[in-house]
Amino acid sequence: MALKSSYGIVLVLIFLCFIDATHGLPPKLFDVRNYGAIADEKTDNTQAFLEAWDDACAYGGRSRFYIPPGIFLLGSVSFVGPCEGTMAFLIRGTLKAPTHKFSTDTWIGFRYLSDLTVKGGGYLDGQGQVAWPLNDCSKNSHCGPFPVSMRFDFVNNSRIHHLKSINSKNTHFSIFACYNMNISHVRITAPEDSPNTDGVRIGVSRKIKISRSVIRTGDDCVSMLSGSNDIDIYDVSCGPGHGISVGSLGRSHGDEYVSGIRIRNCSFIGTDNGLRIKTWAPSLYSVASNMIFEDISMQNVRNPILIDQQYCPFPPCGHWGGSSSSAVQIKNVKFRNVWGTSSSKVAVNIQCSSMMPCRNIELEDINLAYNGSGGAATSLCSNVKGFAYGRQRPPGCL
Repeated sequence: MALKSSYGIVLVLIFLCFIDATHGLPPKLFDVRNYGAIADEKTDNTQAFLEAWDDACAYGGRSRFYIPPGIFLLGSVSFVGPCEGTMAFLIRGTLKAPTHKFSTDTWIGFRYLSDLTVKGGGYLDGQGQVAWPLNDCSKNSHCGPFPVSMRFDFVNNSRIHHLKSINSKNTHFSIFACYNMNISHVRITAPEDSPNTDGVRIGVSRKIKISRSVIRTGDDCVSMLSGSNDIDIYDVSCGPGHGISVGSLGRSHGDEYVSGIRIRNCSFIGTDNGLRIKTWAPSLYSVASNMIFEDISMQNVRNPILIDQQYCPFPPCGHWGGSSSSAVQIKNVKFRNVWGTSSSKVAVNIQCSSMMPCRNIELEDINLAYNGSGGAATSLCSNVKGFAYGRQRPPGCL
């Protein structure tokens, strides 16, 4: 009798584990097929997805927004909260973007949400190949918008993992005004020559973690813009692409400083840049500080270590305060245990502002060889105050 009683108690406890502690409701699945979604690659499923989201968001327990295997055509859509309970957005199939609507900067957006999980092992296919030939933003400051594949705005305490994003028209994942987000086990792919296809772009956000991911794209693997704080990136493979970048900074949002950046245990293969900090010149005043780049592998990288405070890819770049120098203060930055090969002769290039020299820049145990003819790798420094420790190959310029 006592055994049966104990068994019953265990069953009750197991059941309670699946009940939402706040609302007393069990988890509930919201399958987009029940709202009319069709996986035929032709039907626009936007309305079906929105109706499924409305019901899932209104449910007070643990909602499971479910996209089954298959290929679903999906137009521009925003999933907006706050929701009554927690939300898991499960992508088992493939979401395919339209090829004709470029009038928005968002393909799939999440806004004003907490406790969101996006996962499932499925694909986001941005079909960017139809948009890249039309992207003249490098020459035309009035170019039209190109949609980010998946955008998170004002999203807190959330996770994105086990997803694949291919051929975005613009950035693959955008993180803006978010707090405490964890991105892991994602694979991001776009051709090396695809314009503006950043892997993950972060701005005005805090406590963001990116790990155990592979990013192969046409722009920055990860870019951290103004207001990025407490960012931890580790076990990320980058390449091709433009590397992992802080910036560009100083063109706007001068009062939104960057601080607390840590990049570790990452590899760069055939990228244009490796570890890069870039600020506009001229620029507004701002500060970028307290950054650590450590345990980094470089393989045939053109600029393995680069601080560029004269960033102006398409001049003229504007004019502030009567000076052509950057007014961004870069300080307290450490590059530690960086090794591998450089495809350019200048493997360490630290070009700081004459108006605002870099302060407390440290190079420790650098071992970068020039992968070409014409002698050994070199380093080049300007307007920088700092220190070098341990092995220095190329010979340090601090």
